[in-house]
Amino acid sequence: MAKINTWHFLPFYAIRFQMEPDMQTMNISLPDPLKQFVDGQVAEGRYSSVSEYMRELIRADEKRKAETRLETLLLEGLQSEESELTASDWSSIRKEAMSLLAAKQAKS
Repeated sequence: MAKINTWHFLPFYAIRFQMEPDMQTMNISLPDPLKQFVDGQVAEGRYSSVSEYMRELIRADEKRKAETRLETLLLEGLQSEESELTASDWSSIRKEAMSLLAAKQAKS
């Protein structure tokens, strides 16, 4: 049997991001210099609206936090004891991967 570190057992969803299709309204208050900066980003044409700019900032923050969490889990796994990968382990991994693939294809 192959020996692996436990980090190989990270769930596939640890690196997935999902976007909510429903939009909610949120009002924020900014000091003038920050508002001018945001307006400048939109004026440069990188974003079509202030809302788009804010969504991009939030997505980037979500991604950064997910990457930090993934790095933490990977480091924990690398520092853990090795364990044997059984046929049952491979079966569970394959079943989860196929389930995620089917869900992704159903959305398309």
